[in-house]
Formats: sequence, C-alpha cells, structure tokens
Amino acid sequence: MKIKLLILGFLFILAHSNAQTVGGNTVYNFLKLSNTPQLTALGGINITNQTHDIGLAFNNPALLRPEMHTQTTMVFNSFYAGIKNYHLMSGYHANALNTTFAAGINYFSYGSIAETDMTGNVLGAMRPADYVVQVSATRQYGERWHYGVTAKFIHSSYGIYRSSGIAMDMGIAYADSANLWQASLVAKNMGAQVKQYTGTASGDLPFDLQLGISKRLAHAPLQFSLTFFQLHKFDTRYNDTLFNNETGLAQDSKEKKYIFDKFFRHVILAVQLYVGDKVEVTAGYNYLRRKELNITNAGNGLNGFSMGVGVLFKKIQIRYARSYYQNNSSYNQFGLNLRLNDYFGSGGLLNRAGNK
Repeated sequence: MKIKLLILGFLFILAHSNAQTVGGNTVYNFLKLSNTPQLTALGGINITNQTHDIGLAFNNPALLRPEMHTQTTMVFNSFYAGIKNYHLMSGYHANALNTTFAAGINYFSYGSIAETDMTGNVLGAMRPADYVVQVSATRQYGERWHYGVTAKFIHSSYGIYRSSGIAMDMGIAYADSANLWQASLVAKNMGAQVKQYTGTASGDLPFDLQLGISKRLAHAPLQFSLTFFQLHKFDTRYNDTLFNNETGLAQDSKEKKYIFDKFFRHVILAVQLYVGDKVEVTAGYNYLRRKELNITNAGNGLNGFSMGVGVLFKKIQIRYARSYYQNNSSYNQFGLNLRLNDYFGSGGLLNRAGNK
C-alpha cells in the first residue's frame, strides 16, 4: 500500500511539473553538481548504482541501506578559478525504528572577490558561498522495495545578496539481488525560496525527475547503468538565434526536428569494472554536457566523458574521479569513505546505539 501511494505521488508530481523552469533560469543551480567522486565518474547523475557508497544516497535517499550504519564520506573537489567544494555525509541505522537515517552538507566556496559599487570603486572584499544541509530517512518495504525522503535547507551568500530555501527529494528503488539489477525513480528539489535575493523576485528551484536502471552481469565483472533525467520536459534545447545566425547554423534549424538530439540530452551512460573485490574502475558519458559545452567547428576532446577509480580496503575506501568539461579542461575530485564503528570498535558508542 505504501509503495502504491508513493507511485501515485510521483505521477502527481509528473502531471504538475511542466510549470517548473528548466536550464539556467532557476536558483541554487549548484544543487545539480556532483558531490562525490563515484557520482562524478558515473557521468554526474546516477540513482541506481549497486555499490554501498553512502555518497550516492545524497542524491537518492532510497539508496540508503542498514549496512551504511556509521559510514561517513568526506570529499574535496577542486573546480576552476580557485572554487572549492567540500562534502560530508554520514549514515545511522536505528533498529528500533526500522529506519536508516543520513545527514550531510555540500559546501561551495568561491574564494575572495572584490566588492565594488556601480562605478567600480572597491568597497572591500566578499567571500561568496553556497551550501545545502540535508537529512534523509529510508525504510524497506517487502524484500525488494526501498523508499526514502530528504529534507533540505539551502543558502546562498554573495555579499549583500543572500537567499535561503527549503526543498525535498523523494526516491523509490526496486532491487532484485538475485538477478543483479536495480531501478529507481527520484523527484528532486521540490521546494521554494523562503528568502529572496535583495531586489529580485522569487525563483524556481532546479526540479528534476529522474529514472534509472543498473544491471550487473552474472558472469563478468561489469555493471552497466542507464539514467534518464529532466523527464518532466522533453525539449531542453536552447535555441540561441543570434549565435546561430552569426555562425551560419540557423539555415537548417527550421527543417530539422532534432528528435535524436532531444532524446539523448536526457540520457547518461555509465559502466563499472570490478577488478577483484578491491578495485572499481568507472567511466561515464554525459551527452547533454558535451553538446552544451562543445565549441562549434573545434576539437572538443573528451568533453562530456568522466572516469574514476575506487580502492576498497577493509576499513577505508579511497575514490578519485576526473571529469571533462571542455577540450584540455577537467577537474579532479577526491573522497574517503569509512565506517566510524570500525574505529570505535565493536563495543563503541555508535555501534551500540545503532543496534539497540
């Protein structure tokens, strides 16, 4: 009954999502950036990958599992122009409530920037930043269903311009461990601004409806993932008529329907290779990223591709990812996963609390 209600809720969300803004007209767009190396390596969006990495549950609460009790992920991400990203998340399973909880923060620091008035006079320096703090809860229904919800508090600070918002994610996952596949449906960033930037009107949050499936092969050390995103709006192409006229791309624009292009702008492909039980090698391809960041009539290298590796020791996981955004331009992401009760011992406070 609970699963049926969740599915009806998702259908309601889909039916009323056409009013949501798509693209750069939304606020808090940092919410769409990848928070962990494994997610980055998988193409930036993945809601079904079958590895017990709590960092992936930051984007789909239905991926939380009791085995993630006290698992903690710490990530450092170096973007361009000195922008830094820090991520921390930890899980907790309460047997008495039959529920797995998680809490996390994703913080972006944009360094020190000169603050000026409208004539260019320097008034001082400001340190703009964005962050989201969220709490998730997940339960299991039957043997194969998991459902979860995430509550978010979002804040942006750019000098005198500040804004806050609240949002919610809802996720449902179906996991068939016998046949080694998992499917998920997630509605992300349902919410609103509670405080607008000074002098601006209220903006929409970057809502996203996502569907994914992952399949691990029974007789080969491979897992494949297929993720669909922005399902609430089929045509996400941005037609810049001025640019098209200047570059000569507009002459056939009225004749082409771009059905293939429109479809694959919603698709991310990923593959993961398992080298024994200690090493995971991951690669992903984000078609939308490649198309939107390609430079016309220029070599674009590995733009849109991403890759990563994870080394899984008994008490710690070390992950690294590299993602390409333009030719000869990429960024690196490092992360550590560890279970706190491995360090506190079997009789530690966290272990006892989770098993009361």
